Amino acid sequence: MKIQMAVILLLEICLSPPSVQAQGRKLTITHLTGGYFVFTTHRNFKGTPFPSNGLYLVTDEGVVMIDTPWDTTQFQPLLDSIEIKHKQNVVLCIATHSHEDRTGGLAFLRDKGIKTYTSKQTYDICVERNEKKAEYTFNADTTFIVGGHTLQTYYGGEGHTKDNIVVWFDNERILYGGCLVKSIEAADLGYTKESNLDAWPETLRNIIQKFPAPAFVIPGHQDWTSTESINHTLDLLRASAQR
Repeated sequence: MKIQMAVILLLEICLSPPSVQAQGRKLTITHLTGGYFVFTTHRNFKGTPFPSNGLYLVTDEGVVMIDTPWDTTQFQPLLDSIEIKHKQNVVLCIATHSHEDRTGGLAFLRDKGIKTYTSKQTYDICVERNEKKAEYTFNADTTFIVGGHTLQTYYGGEGHTKDNIVVWFDNERILYGGCLVKSIEAADLGYTKESNLDAWPETLRNIIQKFPAPAFVIPGHQDWTSTESINHTLDLLRASAQR
């Protein structure tokens, strides 16, 4: 009976509306399009729960995850939610840069037998800082094909960090920007101690040229429903340069 109740409770969390889930400041899973879903967890930032976004894609060959939850208590709940909701397991995870809100769950996922990837640059930073790192790396822009879906990693240059990459899903024209792209909800550039503010605009322009007219753009934090977030990031960078 206790096991049955636990499963029922988990299903209620997974399938409840986003507004209900957000009240708990734990795990939110929202359908994007087709087999794509955005997951959001929260961590306290300056005393206030702050949202961090990741993405997963459900395919016939398993689930592909981009970045890991920021909230460490949500590593297993996310895997459980995916298995219950989609009857599939996560088989691959790619983290988009070396900060904890992207890589924090890599060791956990690796222990579960999930293949974890980052760029070699990200891997080296994680090793240098003695932080969680991926099992596998790629040295250049790399294309993965899983269950008939094509996703491409792309390094456009330095910006939020020197190692930040984006991921492009060609079938649905989804650009996962991670923390290189600021949400239209963002009032500033956030944490910039490891940023290259001079290179960041050019990096974004490289991405716009490489992947024009995306149908969806997913930033690393806050609201992800607008395709104007790259332009908003450029506006924030211009405002920062004028100060």
